[in-house]
Amino acid sequence: MAARAGDEMSGPALMPAGFALAGSATDASTLLAGTTISAAVGGPVLGVLLDRAARPGRLPAGALVIYAAGLGTILVGLSRLPFTVTVLIAVVTGLVGPALSGGWTSQLPRVVHGDRLLRANAFDSMTFSVASLAGPALAGGTAEMLEAPTAVVVSATLITLALPAAWMLPTRPGRARGGARTTPLISDLAAGMRIIVGKPALARATLTSVIACIAQGMLTACVPLLGERALGGAGRGAMLLSCTAVSALVANAVLARFPRAVAPDTIIWAGALVQAVALALATWRA
Repeated sequence: MAARAGDEMSGPALMPAGFALAGSATDASTLLAGTTISAAVGGPVLGVLLDRAARPGRLPAGALVIYAAGLGTILVGLSRLPFTVTVLIAVVTGLVGPALSGGWTSQLPRVVHGDRLLRANAFDSMTFSVASLAGPALAGGTAEMLEAPTAVVVSATLITLALPAAWMLPTRPGRARGGARTTPLISDLAAGMRIIVGKPALARATLTSVIACIAQGMLTACVPLLGERALGGAGRGAMLLSCTAVSALVANAVLARFPRAVAPDTIIWAGALVQAVALALATWRA
């Protein structure tokens, strides 16, 4: 929860900080884009490395350190380094971002089995929603009370708090020294892509999720300007993201109670449709 809250806080915190220190909404959006675009590349690679690791906890622990340190370096770079260098730091930082979110989820099947896994997945999804609620609220509140750069520091601190939990993940059974797979990394990545493409339901879910996440990222980039225009301050715009997380938290609580009530395909297309309508309404109201 700490890692995910810090992750969800980092984007809304970077945007007002970039806006305040760089003096440009475009520069602030470029920083956010740097961390999110590289995450799309780093996610599959981190997934393969987690599958191969005999001690899976070391990889997310290292990722937590890199991400927290990257946020601090970005903050320093905004006032002391050329902006291009700061963007490059953001790109490198974003490569390990998926370990803060999906990296935890990937470990669930190792510790929860059978029908309990359905409920565990639902509760795991709820932690995303709680983090989506708390992260932007903390970013906006901290930026409002203590200035935007402090929100980035708080985000890095939350991520660091997750280090002990990551490091203590149990060793993978049957993976003694020398027992790790030796197939090329690219072969495992290609095999994963073939599985996704070869299963229509999984391919639909993946494509829909990617499109929805792109839209959510664009909303995050717009939030400071929306806050400046409609709420009287760029920092207050982050509060809008917390509002979207409330309904997600309620929905996941219902799914945790009734995990088989709605077909997965229905949840995916209906969720995407609701988000599309909501963004259209927000555009019209703005």
